[in-house]
Formats: sequence, C-alpha cells, structure tokens
Amino acid sequence: MDYEPISVALKFGFLAVLYLFLLWIAASARKDLRRNRGGDGGSDATIASVPSGSYDAWLVVVKGGGLEAGTRFDVFGGVTLGRSGEADVSFTDRYASGLHARLYPRGDRYFLEDMNSTNGTLLDGGAVTSEVEMRDGSMIEIGDTAFRFELDRP
Repeated sequence: MDYEPISVALKFGFLAVLYLFLLWIAASARKDLRRNRGGDGGSDATIASVPSGSYDAWLVVVKGGGLEAGTRFDVFGGVTLGRSGEADVSFTDRYASGLHARLYPRGDRYFLEDMNSTNGTLLDGGAVTSEVEMRDGSMIEIGDTAFRFELDRP
C-alpha cells in the first residue's frame, strides 16, 4: 500500500491550518491596534485633558457594591473594577462581572473600557462599547453600583 498521497495530503492540511492560525493572529493584533489607537471612542463626552503628574484621579463611590458612599480609590496607574478579588476596586454587585471594566491613564488622558462584561458598563448614562476618554465628574455605573470620576487640581 502506497502512503505517499496520504502523507502529502496531511502535510498540505497541516500547512493550511498553520496559515489560518497565522491569519487569525494577524487579525486579532490588527483589531487590538485599532482599539488602542484611540479613535473617537464612541462617546460625545467632553474630554478630560490631564497633564501628566499635575493631577491625581479618583473614583468616588456614589452608591452600592457594599462600599461606603464617599470612599475614594486612587486610579493613578490604572485600576480594574469588578466582583473578583483580583480587581483593584472589588465590590459586591450581582450584575458585575469578575473583571468588569478598567480605568487607566494613557499619555495625558484617562480612559474607561468595558472588559467584555456580561451586563455592560454605563458612562454618564450611555453604554460603553469601546474605550472612552473620561471627563471630570463623569458617572460610571456597573449594575447597581455607581462611581464618580474626579480630578484633584492643585
């Protein structure tokens, strides 16, 4: 019995799967690069320009999550929000995912991004569908929990 045709077919099949995998990686990288480029962020919010090192940013608990209203979380360097103990700002809310959203600085601005949560994140009442630039006083809602984004000005 001649196994050469089967061997050749398996080699070409392996190469086809390898090329499809490489295309998938390239498409994923392209998507990530587009998302991180900034774009319009899908929000009509006024942008908070935060000169590096001039201001400190805070999340202030407004309500819910088993957190005391008025509690402040420093977001310098970025924070993750969610139910998980791995989240930087961990809270109890049945509508929150383990790692629900993240808030982070980039250059002289702060951004909010939903981390593919089940129930979504709201910024000033609108759904966060991609990263959005923050503004002083913006309200972030995750389930029944609400936070206010604040900038400390010298």
